[in-house]
Amino acid sequence: MSELLSDPAFVAVAVIAVLITGISKGGFGGMALMAVPVMSLVISPIQAAGIVLPLLIPMDIMSIWAYRKRFDRKIIALLLPAATIGITIGALTARWVNDDIVRLIVGIIAIVFVVYRWAGAWYARRSTNPEGNAPPKPPNRALGFFLGACSGFTSFLAHAGSPPYQVYVLPQRLPRDVYAGTGIIFFATVNALKLIPYSLVGQFSTTNLSVSAVLLPLVPVGVFIGFWLNRRLREDVFYAIVMTAILLVGIRLIWDGANNVFG
Repeated sequence: MSELLSDPAFVAVAVIAVLITGISKGGFGGMALMAVPVMSLVISPIQAAGIVLPLLIPMDIMSIWAYRKRFDRKIIALLLPAATIGITIGALTARWVNDDIVRLIVGIIAIVFVVYRWAGAWYARRSTNPEGNAPPKPPNRALGFFLGACSGFTSFLAHAGSPPYQVYVLPQRLPRDVYAGTGIIFFATVNALKLIPYSLVGQFSTTNLSVSAVLLPLVPVGVFIGFWLNRRLREDVFYAIVMTAILLVGIRLIWDGANNVFG
């Protein structure tokens, strides 16, 4: 069995990361972004991404069935080819990107994600019409293609494709179920596409797969907790807690990465 599983620090952060991933699938979309940053506190972020991907695939399969008829086909048709290009760029440049650079990138993504969500909530409160809904913005296809490529690239690095994806999709004010289904279909396909380059760059080592297998039973536990929290905890309170945690983790990763890269 992997030496990682005999390290109490790794076991603690891995359990937290996997539970948060499950909670995200249980009703709090976007929180899966936190998995790799949390695990990166104790192991290489590149290895963390390799451990997390096999945990995402079974959750994606279950989610696709639930939302197979509720997604925006135009958004998928635009973003997926772009994301494929981003994934390809990530795979081709992987050999030149070391752990500390990835820590910097993941830390920056985490902070940008938090700032964007907080800024978006503030803007929505200030820009609502008399009916209480922020007016939708017409999609810009060129911007969407660029953000789709960014989403594919950051998803390849650390399963952190949510920020650029949401920058494009959120302003369109899709119906809630269509918004959820579109994100599920998009990221499930992106995760499936990553299987080939991940295997080519050695992410599916015996160590990584054995750790993933041990952590896999925690996934349905996290999903159950997500459903439970969704019914009992105010969404704004939960997001405030998680966003604060993501912000702190992002700051720590930037600090560690910058010290090693520029120190």
